[in-house]
Amino acid sequence: MKLLVINGPNLNFLGIRDKAVYGKEDYQYLTGMIQEKAEKDGDRVECFQSNHEGAIIDRIQESYFDGTEGIVINPGAFTHYSYAIRDALESIHVPKVEVHISDVNAREEFRHLSVTKPVCDGQIVGQGLKGYLLAMDLVREIAAERKEKRD
Repeated sequence: MKLLVINGPNLNFLGIRDKAVYGKEDYQYLTGMIQEKAEKDGDRVECFQSNHEGAIIDRIQESYFDGTEGIVINPGAFTHYSYAIRDALESIHVPKVEVHISDVNAREEFRHLSVTKPVCDGQIVGQGLKGYLLAMDLVREIAAERKEKRD
């Protein structure tokens, strides 16, 4: 399966930014963990990170044409207000799972709203970096269920 893992603003600052919330491991550790799991599962994965909303939208739209079969996305702060990212995700008809390292529902009030969640097939929160691995599994599970329904 060809997977795309998208990370939004400030995720490149893992290991630097608020370690009590996001942990001590850095972004390179996260991408290595994701790549290792993909290899183990026989998947191909691309990790993409940007602090720019338009770049994230462009990459989501590119996924329509490049054979991407599933998306894991941590939109970061864009989760709470980017209707443009929401609309881009809605246009892509592959399994999509939103992931957040922290439990956004137990944090500040503004973090409780996700405008992107309704156009994703699932959401994983508060599982630390392991949440990405769980999201990858969920994307594969959703893809298998959809294939079963078609067959």
